[in-house]
Amino acid sequence: MKKFILMLVVMFTTMLSANAQIATENSKFFDNTYVGVEVGATTPFNFNSMFPVNPAVGVKLGKEITPVLAIEAEGFAVLGTNMYREGVNASIPAYGPFNLHKGGSVNTFVKATNVGANAVLNWSNLLFGYKGAPRVFEIKTNTGLGWLHYFGTYTPQFPIGGYIPTSKQNALTAKTGIDLAFNVGKTKAHTFTVSPAIYWNLTETGALKFDKNYAQLALFVGYTYHFKTSNGTRHFKTYDVGAMIGEIDRLNDELAKKPKEVEVVKYVDHTVNNYNGPVTNAVATKADKNTFIFFAFDSDVLTDNAKATLNEIPVGAYNIYGYASNEGSTKYNQKLSERRANAVAKYLESKGSRISTIKGCGVEFGNTTGRVVKVCPIKEM
Repeated sequence: MKKFILMLVVMFTTMLSANAQIATENSKFFDNTYVGVEVGATTPFNFNSMFPVNPAVGVKLGKEITPVLAIEAEGFAVLGTNMYREGVNASIPAYGPFNLHKGGSVNTFVKATNVGANAVLNWSNLLFGYKGAPRVFEIKTNTGLGWLHYFGTYTPQFPIGGYIPTSKQNALTAKTGIDLAFNVGKTKAHTFTVSPAIYWNLTETGALKFDKNYAQLALFVGYTYHFKTSNGTRHFKTYDVGAMIGEIDRLNDELAKKPKEVEVVKYVDHTVNNYNGPVTNAVATKADKNTFIFFAFDSDVLTDNAKATLNEIPVGAYNIYGYASNEGSTKYNQKLSERRANAVAKYLESKGSRISTIKGCGVEFGNTTGRVVKVCPIKEM
């Protein structure tokens, strides 16, 4: 047992280390949502009367919180009468055997409905990491709680003095299932699933428990459509933080190797208090160390980490260059890079620094994420 636990610890440690420098973007509220339909059949889990099976049809609506975890609302209708109330056989002296929950009549087309909320855990991404797009084949677990409603009249076969008490028509249910998902298409917008599951009637006997005599074994096949997200794809995007840091270091190294290039620039006043002092000349030295300020996806708002970095920059004169990542149109990214540059410039100005150049450069920053503003110090003459 100890060896098994140690093996699990080593496996998860290795898995976390391999993904430590992979960052997944924060999505907007309606990003990574999907809708699906499913058809299948159910039968009593105690197998006392497997046939005829109960045809079933359903729909689901979900949202992926992370590449590993999703939440899902599911509802389906059962069209057969070989129902959840198969029950257990019993016997009373002088009356003979009977079944506790078998019987009843249903005149409606839909015999029962079950509506629930489930948590979906993607084990393929959890164990082997998310690579920026879904795999062709993934294994997921699908578990949750639901509410079962029966139509028509269901009564126990209780042949005592002609009195037949009425059964409950609502019950709390639980789902334990597996989704075998096949993601197809160039953008993986379509998913076909094969989903075996057990739906447990938890409250039929009056006590909260899992009992195979009050459960249905189900098999569904389904189709899911993934809506387009704000990042231009159908799923989460990831970025290699290690590669991004390496790219920044490489750019700084290249700048440090170049001879100092002197560029005389006029100071342009951008201060909030409309400073009207003398205009000075400044010299930009490209060998000076630059500072990089990072932004969230599709945002020009300074984060707490960004402000902390800017607070460490000494008061002085700076050139500001803003960038954007390659999602969205060229025009939109240009405007976004300008807003980011202005946000950094305004913050530095509020601290007493002077800004010579504020420029939005669109998508031009290396080959990694471009959600960044570059702060370049300049030396006054």
